Amino acid sequence: MLANLGQGIAASTPNPAGSPAGVNVSSCQPSAAHPRPVVLITGTFGNMIDDWSGLGPTLANRGYCVYSTVIGGSPSSLIQTIGAVATSAAQIGTFVTQVRSRTGAAQVDLVGHSQGGLIGEYYLKNLNGASKVHSFVGLSPTTHGTTLDGLALLGKAFGITDVIGAACPACGDQVPGSAVVTALNAGPVAQPGVSYTIIETRNEFVVTPAGTAAFIAEPGVTNTWVQNSCPFDAVDHASLSYDKGVYDLVDNALDPAHPQPVHCCF
Repeated sequence: MLANLGQGIAASTPNPAGSPAGVNVSSCQPSAAHPRPVVLITGTFGNMIDDWSGLGPTLANRGYCVYSTVIGGSPSSLIQTIGAVATSAAQIGTFVTQVRSRTGAAQVDLVGHSQGGLIGEYYLKNLNGASKVHSFVGLSPTTHGTTLDGLALLGKAFGITDVIGAACPACGDQVPGSAVVTALNAGPVAQPGVSYTIIETRNEFVVTPAGTAAFIAEPGVTNTWVQNSCPFDAVDHASLSYDKGVYDLVDNALDPAHPQPVHCCF
């Protein structure tokens, strides 16, 4: 298990298509305690190792079967999840089918970070994925879009400054008013039969305005700030998938019948 995004980027450099520890373990079989596989969806510029080397191993260590896949970019590229959102959502749909077949599970749970949340939301609503998914957890998803300035700031966190624009179709797809955001927000975002939880930080610098850009203000959706549970947690957008408090919030969203205490970072 890695401690932060910087460590994740360094670890992914030799093999950008690699999986974090505990993720994509072929021998994993869902248990009675955790009957649904968890599919992690990477955020903009992210790959499996740099985005999920905190939360992924944590969920695996807690008994979940955890999966993820390369989307929106070349497996050989360190920078992934930059392709068109609709294409990435279709890739997730194919992967969900593969995971269900591999594990025998009727449904999976989805956890998406940043654009990964938008991809999950789009798959559920616009690609008819809801029947295959029990729970969706979004870590600061770009539900209602964000600004290119915000995505440029995220690019700097990954050490890149020159992929915003034509080289990043997903960036344009995440701007308010884009065809993707418009289609997602035409009518209710949340789909019947799926449990939705959105987790956001008050230290948000990418998906702005904080809260309103990510949250789904619809009946039955749980929208929460990390700081509601951990008032002094300074976690920002890029670090959500490496935050110990977030680990517990995600676990509780996936398994609300057995709530865990939230361990806070300071």
